[in-house]
Amino acid sequence: MDYDVAIVGGAFSGAATAVVLKRRSPNARILIIEKTTEFDRKVGESTTEVSSCYMTRILGLTHHLGHHHLPKQGLRLWFSQHPDQSVDDCVELGARYGARLSGFQVDRATLDAHLLEEAVKAGCELMRPAKVTSLELHEGGEQVVTLDFQGEQRRIPARWIVDASGRAAMIARKLGHFRPNLEHPINAVWARFTGVKEWDSYEWREKFPEMANACRTSREWATNHLMGYGWWCWIIPLRGGDVSAGIVYDSRIFDLPAGATLAQRLHNHLVSHPVGRAIFGQAQAIEGDVHAFSALPYWSEKVCGDGWAAVGDATSFIDPLYSPGLDFCSFTSYYVANLLARGLAGENVSALLDYYNAQYPVTYRKWFESLYQDKYFYMGEADLMSASLLLDVASYYIGLVRPVYRDPECAFARLPFEGRPGRVAASMMKFYRRRLVALGKNRAAAGRLGEVNSGWRELYDGFVPDFRLRKQIGQGLRRWWRAEWKNLTMSPRRARSATATCAVIPSVVEGSRQI
Repeated sequence: MDYDVAIVGGAFSGAATAVVLKRRSPNARILIIEKTTEFDRKVGESTTEVSSCYMTRILGLTHHLGHHHLPKQGLRLWFSQHPDQSVDDCVELGARYGARLSGFQVDRATLDAHLLEEAVKAGCELMRPAKVTSLELHEGGEQVVTLDFQGEQRRIPARWIVDASGRAAMIARKLGHFRPNLEHPINAVWARFTGVKEWDSYEWREKFPEMANACRTSREWATNHLMGYGWWCWIIPLRGGDVSAGIVYDSRIFDLPAGATLAQRLHNHLVSHPVGRAIFGQAQAIEGDVHAFSALPYWSEKVCGDGWAAVGDATSFIDPLYSPGLDFCSFTSYYVANLLARGLAGENVSALLDYYNAQYPVTYRKWFESLYQDKYFYMGEADLMSASLLLDVASYYIGLVRPVYRDPECAFARLPFEGRPGRVAASMMKFYRRRLVALGKNRAAAGRLGEVNSGWRELYDGFVPDFRLRKQIGQGLRRWWRAEWKNLTMSPRRARSATATCAVIPSVVEGSRQI
């Protein structure tokens, strides 16, 4: 065989798998096949504590991240009652102080290019641009990749093929394992903007002094979210001054407002929120950098076989809220690199293959049911999202952040929601998530959406992976129980006209593409 491993896709997941594998098996013959001449910018550019740990402690990218990307100052959520509301009257949820653990606002094109360079420096061979035209998979035998490279068709034999093709999910589609997640009908539209107003400007400090003084860290470097019934928008700063902004929405509840172009429709929606209008009033979308995806979530019923394995977005995608995409890339790339290293060393890896195939669908399903299923029905309610944010992030810190920082190599070698502890944690999270969904639906039916979205601010001291999480858990439980009491005493009233909190407007069709 020409190669021990052929990796289809040279972006983060493929390059990370190659880097980790090359460290474990220095003599392994690894080929990376990348279809593009240069990487484009991805939808998501915000890392979590888990993916940041993987990039800094496992991949050794601390220097690159510090010099070429921005530090992330946590999550910040903004809620409103109506479009004309004052910015300082909108509800704000977020951190009071700087983040305790590292996080980054990354330009994915820059990150992907650097990590691919590191893989090549480590001794991997790269074919670029090269288009894969066919795959031949033979269980336990020789795998074959046929591709077009430099005007020639080449046939590449390898013992293992790693599918890091992202949403293309080449092997899952080829073998019939690809499944859309029809329970979660979300779509996304996003763009890069120039001319965005600064969050921490002196002008804002003069205009909203109480709001400015309440926060001890930079609001601009957080992942800011505008929240509404059935939708949320992200606002992420990038090094160099551009700002990434986009909307994710549940098509059962919401659609974008009308506009001449997709960029105009996105901009119209951003400025319909008071905070969005203050930030994006004079902003312009960068021409040619507006994108849309429909039917975002999907998963693969099978993620490996004796001769192939999928990593990153080639395995699944759920939802960009909380930025879990790079978490999945981290766990899958590390697990597969470990599996391949042991296989190339002559070990019997059938048990590792069985575990990956059995546990990955469980991980996906429990992650979805615990955090995201029907969440958009209460996404615009500040008190319900406050309870959810506190309990969700605290659970994340207990279940994932603590283990990966305590022993990264051990933690990344297993998948989340494993075994009995995973089932218990998922059940608890699923229970409160279902109750919050019910409360949101009840408010919508009673015409009382957005009534709590005014006049208060909740700033947290910060999440840390130790016993101090009990403070955030207590806050979250109290918010939830107060919402339950409000539900018991709530009387119906006539629904208000559509606002930034609740709107159902004609469908987004133009400019979108089905993936």
